[in-house]
Amino acid sequence: MPSLLNFTTAWGLVREMDLQPLREQAARQPVLAIAGKSGSGRQTLAAHLRRDPARPETEFAAPIYLLDLNEADHVPQVDLCILLLKHTDQDDRTERRLVRKWVDAGVQVLVIITQLVEAGTASQGTEIALATESKSLSVDTWSAWGKQNVLVGSVGDDRFLISEFVPVVMRLLPQQHIALARHFPLFRVPVARHLINDSCFSNVAYSFTTGMIEVVPILNIPLNVADIVVLTKNQVFLVFKLGLALGMSTRLQAYLSAFGGVLGVGFFWRQVARMLVGLIPGFGILPKVGVTYAGTYVVGSAVLQWYLTGKHVSNEQIRQLYAQAYQMGRSLALKMRPKLPRLPAGRRKKAASQE
Repeated sequence: MPSLLNFTTAWGLVREMDLQPLREQAARQPVLAIAGKSGSGRQTLAAHLRRDPARPETEFAAPIYLLDLNEADHVPQVDLCILLLKHTDQDDRTERRLVRKWVDAGVQVLVIITQLVEAGTASQGTEIALATESKSLSVDTWSAWGKQNVLVGSVGDDRFLISEFVPVVMRLLPQQHIALARHFPLFRVPVARHLINDSCFSNVAYSFTTGMIEVVPILNIPLNVADIVVLTKNQVFLVFKLGLALGMSTRLQAYLSAFGGVLGVGFFWRQVARMLVGLIPGFGILPKVGVTYAGTYVVGSAVLQWYLTGKHVSNEQIRQLYAQAYQMGRSLALKMRPKLPRLPAGRRKKAASQE
């Protein structure tokens, strides 16, 4: 059965992980340009990109190109160009020409038709004005024209930016999530939650497939030990990626000292729980998946809470998170199961009897 020796072996494997690609990915700052007429909100959006609304004191002076329309013909080499149009503008021919030019040059483009929020609903620092609905730009026309990514909202409203703007930018720059969050704090919490969910899903998929093999009793023990090693490595990778995304150290040792306790707790719980569900008849596959999801979720949540509050999770919070995440993991397993390859009839019947 897994023992302290397995724990030592797992941490030995952690020390052998190649983290340099992640460091390089985090170090490469995405290049953003914001273009628009005077008064379109360029400065406002740039200021919000550099600030995390969950931690208003956290700002990062990341360079952003701010371009007037007469400068945007010669847009520098960027990863994303954000075009701002005031919804009251009546002539958008220049913007359409520029967008066509950028797209032809292979630049990712996001169009935001800005609407100033009404008095009393704006975030701090937002310009206040009454919205004039007549003669406004046609969102449907812009969305259809060139099949562009088009949003409508106030670039000074944190709710709009987090719920609509951030997901679109993450979709447009899928390989740069960690760097986006590290250099532009607006993305930090959304990217952290995405990394946690993605790691939970990956570990569940791994655990689900090995759990099917564990229906064969003779393979039970070695696969449980192997799972512990693999899942622990994946969780340490998650901690490191979260640290990079949240603007922390690029040295793994810093995370081991800061979060070694919760990794140890997560490892211990996973070790005991997987021994039980893997070796005691009748526990089956779904509890194994729930345990895997919960252990990963607890570790990621501990790092995120430390970033948001400066405090580590307590043992009671760990227990609550674990119980909640365990049920989430079981629910995810139920959704995933129909999409996985089907077992032979004999093994499928045995697997069903164990759930």
